[in-house]
Amino acid sequence: MAGQFRNQSPGAPRRTVFGLICAFTLLLLGIFATTNFNGPVQHNLKARQAANDIRSATKERAEATGDKYLLGVGKADITGPIVELNLAGYASLPQVGTGLRQRIYSRAFIVGDVNKPKDRFAYLVLDTQGGDTAVRNGILEGLAALGGDYAMYGQSNVAVTATHSHSGPGAWFNYLLPQITSLGFSKQSYQAIVDGGILSIKRAHESMQEGYLDIGTVDIDDGNLSRSLYAYLANPESERSKYSTDVDKEMTVLKFKRASDSKNIGVLTWYAVHGTSMLENNTHVSGDNKGVAAVMFEKAMTNDASAAPGFVAGFSQANVGDTTPNVLGAYCDDGSGAMCSFENSTCADGKSQSCHGRGPLFQNVDLGVSSCYEIGRRQYAGAKSAYDSLASSGTPVVGSTVKSFHFFQDMQYYEFPLEDGRMVQTCPAALGYSFAAGTTDGPGAADFTQNNPGIPTASPFWGIVKGLLREPSPEQKACQQPKPVLLDVGELSVPYAWSPNIVDIQLLRVGQFIIIVSPSEATTMSGRRWRAAIKSAAASEFLQDTEPVVVLGGPANTYSHYLATPEEYGIQRYEGASTLFGKWQLPAFINLTVSNIGYLAPTATGAPPPGPSPPDNRNNSLSFITGVAFDNTPAGKKFGDCTTQPSASYARGAVVNSTFVGANPRNNLRLEGTFASIEKKDGNGWVQVRDDSDWDLVYTWTRTNWALGYSDVVISWETGINAEPGTYRTRYFGDSKALIGGISAFEGASNTFTVT
Repeated sequence: MAGQFRNQSPGAPRRTVFGLICAFTLLLLGIFATTNFNGPVQHNLKARQAANDIRSATKERAEATGDKYLLGVGKADITGPIVELNLAGYASLPQVGTGLRQRIYSRAFIVGDVNKPKDRFAYLVLDTQGGDTAVRNGILEGLAALGGDYAMYGQSNVAVTATHSHSGPGAWFNYLLPQITSLGFSKQSYQAIVDGGILSIKRAHESMQEGYLDIGTVDIDDGNLSRSLYAYLANPESERSKYSTDVDKEMTVLKFKRASDSKNIGVLTWYAVHGTSMLENNTHVSGDNKGVAAVMFEKAMTNDASAAPGFVAGFSQANVGDTTPNVLGAYCDDGSGAMCSFENSTCADGKSQSCHGRGPLFQNVDLGVSSCYEIGRRQYAGAKSAYDSLASSGTPVVGSTVKSFHFFQDMQYYEFPLEDGRMVQTCPAALGYSFAAGTTDGPGAADFTQNNPGIPTASPFWGIVKGLLREPSPEQKACQQPKPVLLDVGELSVPYAWSPNIVDIQLLRVGQFIIIVSPSEATTMSGRRWRAAIKSAAASEFLQDTEPVVVLGGPANTYSHYLATPEEYGIQRYEGASTLFGKWQLPAFINLTVSNIGYLAPTATGAPPPGPSPPDNRNNSLSFITGVAFDNTPAGKKFGDCTTQPSASYARGAVVNSTFVGANPRNNLRLEGTFASIEKKDGNGWVQVRDDSDWDLVYTWTRTNWALGYSDVVISWETGINAEPGTYRTRYFGDSKALIGGISAFEGASNTFTVT
C-alpha cells in the first residue's frame, strides 16, 4: 500500500547520513558543552559434489546415520515497533516504519553432546540487521535468570547471528553511531528482540531429543552477485584461480532429525547475499529475502510427511560483505541506461548518487517487493533441493564432540605475527571516506566516491566537518593507512562509545562441522581465507580422519561493520573503508581463532581468558524517540470500524483493501499474535487462512490527525499468491491508548467478499 516510488536502490548500513551525523554531533556538543562526558522468473539450481560434503545422488551413503547428538529447535516472534521508528540497516532518516509486510523471528538451534550434556551450543538466527552487544547481553541475562538447566547457556556457547535484513525496526544498538538515525535507543524495540531470542532458546531447549545431523550443499547460481568486483580482483590471481566464481554460490545445509521417529525437526543453511532486496524507500517491516525463504520453507513443511510439527528453518548469513541480491547489475538512473563505472561505481557526472543495483524484477517499481520475494524463493528452492536429497546423498555428522569457545578481544593496537613472521597491528575503529560513498545497493550522499585510498577526493569541506568530531591522532592515521579516516569512531566516546573496539571471538563445533562466528561482514575472499585457515588447523589438530566442514555465520554478537582482505583494503571501496580495525583485521581474526582452536579438541578442558568486557550502553543511551500520547476516533466512529469496505468480488491476482479506524500498533506489539488476518468461510464458520506472517497480507498504519489522535489502518491482501476461490473477510486486531487511562484491545471486521 505504500506509494509507488521509482526504484531507489538500498544502501548498506550507516552510510547515507554523514551530514546527519555531523548535525547530531553539533547537537551533542551543545548538550554536553558544560559537562565532562567524554544500513516469478526462472532460476537454475546446480547441485554439485563438494569435497566429501555431498556424494553422488546415484550412490547410497556409506553410513546410514551419523553419531547421535542432543538436538533442539525453536522459533519466536521478535517483531518490534513497526511504525514511527527508523528501520535498521540503511541509516536513512526518512525510512520510518509505516507498517508490516511480514513478521520477523528469532530461530534457535541447539546441539549437545549425548554423553556430556553440558557440552552444547545455541546458534540464533535473528531477522535483524546484525548481532549486537546490547541484545546479546539481554539474552544472556534472561537465560541466567531462568536458572536450572539454562545455566548451561552463556558467553562461550551462545552465538547471536543475524540475517542482515535491512527492513526491521531499529533503535536497539549498543553503540552511538547506528543509533543516530533512529534518534537513539528504544527499550521497546530492544526488548522485543531480547524476549523473542530467549523464548526461541527456551523452546529449543524444551524440544531437545537425541537425533542426527546431515550436511549437504547446493549451488544457487542466480541468488547473488558481486557488488565490488574491482576490489575482489585486487586479490592474488593465484588465489582467485582456485575458485570458479567471484562470490560464493554454494549454500550449505544442515538438517536436524530426531532419532525417536526419524522426523526432521529443522534445517539450518548458510548462503551469502545481502538483505537489501527491499529498497531504502520501503517502510514496511520484513525479514527481507532470507525471511521470505525461512517462512516459505516452514510453511512447506506443514504438509510434508518427513517433518515434525514445529519445524524450524534458519537461513543464516555467510560471507556477505561484497554480495548483493541485485543480480542484474548496477546501472545509472540518469537517463543514459549505462552501467556504472567499474572502478568506483559512479555515473557520467562522476558521482555515485545515480548508480543503483537492479534486482531480478526491478521493472515492477514496487519498493523491491517482487525482487525480494524472488531472491527469497530462490534460496528456499535451493535449500529444499538439498534437503530432499540428504537422505540418499548427504554427509552425516560424525564424532561425538560438541565444543565451543568465546572471548573478547580489544582490537586497539593488537599486535601479532603474520605467517611470514612480520609483526603487524590492528587499529582503533575508524571509517574511511568511501564509507560515506555507499555501494550500488545504496549510494551515499554528497561528493563521496568509492575507491578512495590515500588522499580523499571529496570536498575539503568534509575535512573541516570531521574535525568537529575528532581529528585522528598521527598514530591512528598511520595505523589505518591507506584508509583516509573520515570518522574516527573508535576514539569517540562523547557521550558514550560510538563504535566497538572490543569484539567477540567465537567458534562452535559439532563433529567435523565447525562454525566461525564473525562479528563483521566478511567479504567473499575474506570468508574463503578464514574458512580455509580453520579447516587446515582443525585437520591438523583433531580431525585427521574426517574432513572438516567449515562455515562462517555473521554478522554476529557485536556488529563490527566489514572485513576485507588486506588487498581489498588497499583499494578502499566501501567494504575496505568500512573495515574498522585497519589493513590487518582479517589476519588478526584468523590468528585469534586458529591459535585457540585447540579448545575445540575432544579432550580440551578450560577456556580462553575471557578478555576485556565491552561497554554496556543500555542504561545510558540517549533517546529522542517520543512515545504514544493517545488514540482517538472521529465522531460517530469506534475503533475497528471498517470505513472503506472491500468490493463484493475479486478475480484472483487483485489486491483486496480494507480500511479501519485504527490505533497505534506500538501500544501492543502483539508478539506471537497478529495485527491482521484473512478468514475464509466454510461449512463450520470462519477459518483463518492468512495472518501477518504471510508475505501477501500487508498492514499499513497512517496517522490522519496528530492533534486529535486519529489514525487509519489499511489491510491489503495481494491475492496472487495461492489464493483459493471462496468467500472471505478481513479482520483487524488493535489496541488503543486513552489520554487518561490504560490500553484497551479491540477488533474489527470487513464485509464479506469473494475471490474467483
